[in-house]
Amino acid sequence: MLRLFETFLETTPQLTLVLAIILQSGSAEYYQWVSICTSFVGISWALLDYHRALRTCLPAKPLLGVGASVIYFLWNLLLLWPRVLVVALFSALFPRYVALHFLGLWLVFLFWVWLQGTDFMPGPHSEWLYRATVATILYFSWFNVAEGHTRGRATIHLVFLLNDSLLLVVAWATQSAWLPSGRLLQSLLPAAGVCFLLGLALRLAYYCWLHPSRRWEPDQVDGTWGLRSLEERQLPQNRRMAHLAKNFFPKPRNEAVLPWKGEVNGVL
Repeated sequence: MLRLFETFLETTPQLTLVLAIILQSGSAEYYQWVSICTSFVGISWALLDYHRALRTCLPAKPLLGVGASVIYFLWNLLLLWPRVLVVALFSALFPRYVALHFLGLWLVFLFWVWLQGTDFMPGPHSEWLYRATVATILYFSWFNVAEGHTRGRATIHLVFLLNDSLLLVVAWATQSAWLPSGRLLQSLLPAAGVCFLLGLALRLAYYCWLHPSRRWEPDQVDGTWGLRSLEERQLPQNRRMAHLAKNFFPKPRNEAVLPWKGEVNGVL
């Protein structure tokens, strides 16, 4: 989850900035396109990696298969890059207003997340920080934060982002000051529309036939442990982290032998 947060708080804004600079300049080197494609693949891979890791913590749901993982990765990639492209286009045309656009949508998503009643963090202040981070992710992509069936919420989010993206494209089309990369946009925007439709089709196919979820069981979200207790669960083990934990934490009192009184490892 922390890797996913880092991806949408750092990598995605940087990628949007690079695309905006390329659209303003009207030219780009080949290594810049390679970097852009690599960034898109990395963001989509972070979404897939988080989803697969979340599956290992849900005992009542099977793991994601290879075919389902490929389709999940592709529909996230095909829906993500048109969104980043139109945001970068708006940033290139209106660099002074992109912050207002982000802030307006971010407040809407923050209010929406609050209405869903998230309860992930231990305290109210950290919970609002979590909601603010989720609102940033929702600005670019879908992220489930509430229990229950997600079909309605995902549809609302998709329609909202689609309408916003169309408004950004209309703002570019009606702008009198054309960008130097006009010919590039004439090929990128139709390709983005085709990729969006293809990604939407793959997303529908994934949730209809490949999503490893039982139909009678509502989806669980971040931080939920499922129906069984910890004693009944076989949690995933990480040998490297277990070894580091043994080296970091002191031994129990019945195993430790203190050679003298006083302060040992910061403990009196």
